[in-house]
Amino acid sequence: MVDPKFAADLNSRQMAWRRVVTLGVANGIACPSTSASLSYYDQYRRAKLPANLIQSQRDFFGGHTYERTDSKEPGKTYHTLWDDAHKDLGDLAGRTAGNV
Repeated sequence: MVDPKFAADLNSRQMAWRRVVTLGVANGIACPSTSASLSYYDQYRRAKLPANLIQSQRDFFGGHTYERTDSKEPGKTYHTLWDDAHKDLGDLAGRTAGNV
């Protein structure tokens, strides 16, 4: 998708690709590969993706940190102590509890 000619071909045909997926879904016809490839194409073209749900789930279940895109301090990580049951997850030393 980084080759200019191939990217131009994909871009010029994307509306037809979307119509095929839409018609399949509307008529109850499973088209998992076609719709998944369209989703991949859409994700590939974006500079930023809405991964906040994934990051919060990782933080909740595994004590991972996350970086807020609205932070005035780029690179600063946060960790939310979701409830008392999660206070022992991972090594919390040096982490900042977020207000989520």
